[in-house]
Amino acid sequence: MNDVTEPVSATLAERAKLALGKRNLVFIGLMGAGKSAIGRLTAQALGIPFIDSDHEIERVSRMTISELFAAYGEEEFRALEARVLKRLLRSGPRVVSTGGGAYINERSRRQIKKGGMTIWLNADLDVLWERVNKRDTRPLLKTENPKQTLENLMRARYPIYAEADLTVQSRDVKKEMIVEEVLTAIADRQKAQSHE
Repeated sequence: MNDVTEPVSATLAERAKLALGKRNLVFIGLMGAGKSAIGRLTAQALGIPFIDSDHEIERVSRMTISELFAAYGEEEFRALEARVLKRLLRSGPRVVSTGGGAYINERSRRQIKKGGMTIWLNADLDVLWERVNKRDTRPLLKTENPKQTLENLMRARYPIYAEADLTVQSRDVKKEMIVEEVLTAIADRQKAQSHE
């Protein structure tokens, strides 16, 4: 057996790509869970395009997420997000990372479920807090007690995120390890469904 380990096994990536087929792979989860970083690496491993829905929203609106929230409020932002997601999920396969609230919005959630396979990057509070408290770009955390706000978001959103097709634990390990777990989850789900 070969002792050299690759960041992600090509065989595993091929199995996952085959299992995904023409569907999109949509990453959901709270801010700081790693949706963009893990999504980008997963797309590279699968050899398919990667799109960050927040970046796409900023591109089409020519405003940052924070500016959109400030100018129009969360409700208008969610409506724009739903329109952008609908367009992004029309064709595939591609990997799409979504903003933390996208899957919570019922309209967006329906589009996401219809448009692909969902994968929740589940992370505990300490991991998320360590990742998000360094930057001041999170509109929902501009509160008196941002860590408590983050915990409240977890309590409200985690039961909805749990509806995802797949769940992978996001934690402080090498990103390639999480990507490998994502690819394994996709490949194993397909295997389980074909044995039913």
